[in-house]
Amino acid sequence: DVQLQASGGGLVQAGGSLRLSCRVSGFTLDDYIICWFRQATGKERERVSCISSSKSATYYTDSVKGRFTISSDNAENTVYLQMNSLKLEDTAVYYCAAISLGRGWGAFILHDMDFWGEGTQVTVSS
Repeated sequence: DVQLQASGGGLVQAGGSLRLSCRVSGFTLDDYIICWFRQATGKERERVSCISSSKSATYYTDSVKGRFTISSDNAENTVYLQMNSLKLEDTAVYYCAAISLGRGWGAFILHDMDFWGEGTQVTVSS
């Protein structure tokens, strides 16, 4: 049974940091690309960052480059999103999702994700 469990959200002041965790079960991280998405109230869902641990490849949307870092711990079956220098506009519900690496590294752009986890709320205050 495939599951993705996101955690680590919370309330933080602008300029602060949070680390989100996405613990997966039912598959191995080597075989999947894991992405973090976010959706702010009234806005469309946005792809934030993705990682393939087996390809040592990462992706970041422009607005988080230099502030967010995605990483994986295959032994723990967990993907992390370290978020530094948080801004008000980073406020959103953050979701982790998975897509098979068998479709290629670009699959997360070309296709819908295969599996989704529940979201975790990140609120950045002034």
